[in-house]
Amino acid sequence: MSRTWKIRGVDISEYDAWTKLFRGYCDFYQWPTSDEHQLQIWSWIHDEKIVEALVAVEVDDSGFEVDVPRALAHLREWIRPLRGVRSGYLDDLFVDPELRGSGAIDALFAKMNMMALERRWDVIRWTTADNNYRARGTYDKVALRTSWITYDMTPKHLEFIDPK
Repeated sequence: MSRTWKIRGVDISEYDAWTKLFRGYCDFYQWPTSDEHQLQIWSWIHDEKIVEALVAVEVDDSGFEVDVPRALAHLREWIRPLRGVRSGYLDDLFVDPELRGSGAIDALFAKMNMMALERRWDVIRWTTADNNYRARGTYDKVALRTSWITYDMTPKHLEFIDPK
């Protein structure tokens, strides 16, 4: 069944729909979450405005929304000093499992592409798990897989030894 999607920012009144999606994303990656964690990210979206949350909402033939948000994308801007440009970073992307293959992901990528053009971002970058095969099939259609290897350095307190 063909569906039509509207992509827009998540509204402050849509916490329940957003948290259902974000909890689904956390579950997919087996990442522990809590009410406090959810509220922190919500605050980053609506209070601090350091994360931009897009949602996909199904619309009817007249363009009226007929459901709650069923997919989400979290984006933020980052700078690339070597290139002297600003870029977009896609932190999280999730579609309700019942609606995968419905076009929501395509609509999200189309909106992100428009945003990148308007904001003059040279790229939108993201990472995904190696075994996320279904998503990678979509990603391979809209983006170039790079040869870069990602590292995570976890800060830790080091005890310095006096060289004497």
